[in-house]
Amino acid sequence: MSEGGYQRHVGLFSATMLIAGSMIGSGVFIVASDMMKEGGSGSFLIWGWVLTAFLTVAAALSYGELAGMFPKAGGQYTYLKEIYGPLVGFLYGWTFFAVIECGTIAAVAVGFGKYLGTFWPAVSESSWLLGPFHVNPWQVTSEITVGPYDLGLTTARLSGIAIVLLLSYVNFHGVKMGARVQNIFTVVKIASLAGLILLGLLLNPGTAPDPAPLANAPTGTAWLVALLVVQTGSLFSADAWNAITFIAGEVKEPRRTIPLSLFIGTSLVCGLYILANVIYLKVLGPAGIAAAPSSRVGSAALQAVLGAGGGKLMAAAILISMFGCVNGLVLSGARVYQTMAADGLFLKKAEGLNAAGVPAFALAIQAVWTCLLTMTGSYGQLLDYVIFAALLFYVLTVGGVFWLRITKPDLERPVKAWGYPVLPALYLVGALAIMGALMVKKPSFTWPGLALVALGFPLYALTKGAPKET
Repeated sequence: MSEGGYQRHVGLFSATMLIAGSMIGSGVFIVASDMMKEGGSGSFLIWGWVLTAFLTVAAALSYGELAGMFPKAGGQYTYLKEIYGPLVGFLYGWTFFAVIECGTIAAVAVGFGKYLGTFWPAVSESSWLLGPFHVNPWQVTSEITVGPYDLGLTTARLSGIAIVLLLSYVNFHGVKMGARVQNIFTVVKIASLAGLILLGLLLNPGTAPDPAPLANAPTGTAWLVALLVVQTGSLFSADAWNAITFIAGEVKEPRRTIPLSLFIGTSLVCGLYILANVIYLKVLGPAGIAAAPSSRVGSAALQAVLGAGGGKLMAAAILISMFGCVNGLVLSGARVYQTMAADGLFLKKAEGLNAAGVPAFALAIQAVWTCLLTMTGSYGQLLDYVIFAALLFYVLTVGGVFWLRITKPDLERPVKAWGYPVLPALYLVGALAIMGALMVKKPSFTWPGLALVALGFPLYALTKGAPKET
């Protein structure tokens, strides 16, 4: 069977590997350092990842119901459009293209270039080929600052551009080719993460770490607020779990495969993430995690148990992880723009599929915008800005499960959200609490993110007002 020209080649294993491969990038090896600096204790770090795991799996189980109801390409865009109408769907799709997807690909790709410098020092963010062209920070209000930015091309950014173009080319040749690459790299990266955990369990560092909390560890209400704020790092590390929903038109038996793969993939990755952080604590302790050079906690942990060679081994594993992550994001993202184009809400040319059943133009425009973002040097800040907006769309989508149960109770639901209504409600409470904490603690990130979403309103009006091609 096919949907709109798409061919259903993706089974349960490939669907699960796409989810796991898109989730596991570089975050789990890095963000623990900032989380520890914020929370100051081992218990805080583990609770932070437990909260991330709960929210991620709870959201995935809720999406399973929507995936069964709307087994179409486009995923979250399609769900939001079906629940709330085309405007909300467009606002998500616009933000997804502008920053969420392309910005994530750019950030991971340039991170690849930075880690490549471990083996080839000439590849570096300080090795400029063009520029830098410095843009000073813009003080929007007393509490909101945008920038600064360093525009131009470094050898690290060039490496990132190279893998984006390479993997876009690979995915031009069909979802089977892209899925095959994804399966190989995801199996390797899961094995690498499992290897880190196993080595940490079996071996001890040369010097026993100090288990004491940091001096500035918060307590009481401050501890809870900090736990919510650090979710920007851990949730980002566990994000992209919904990638499989974007290619629903190419999944075999999507009503069964997508919900099951969402549960298996998110549970597997979140379990590995929690275990990896337990190992970080065992090997490095709170102070060692906080002081990891360049926040490379994974490299520091493996170096502590294996010596100098451990750091390079971990760097190689992270390179494989990021390569697979970029492939998963490249593969899935273009399907959203193609679905939007079919609805008349994106560039008309993006609607077409090539001879391999792939949205080639959508892949190409995604690659172009992503490469431009790598050269701005702004993608890291843009991702911070959009975290709040991304959570907003997750809340709207999970809230849509409740809304459809009320407004359209007779719609067929091949899969129902597990634990409804308690589990989806707990997700909404947790996500809204994080959004509230970010509005208070990080206004420079939340309000620009909302402004980016709001820019979609005039763009939607222009899109709807444009003359239709005949």
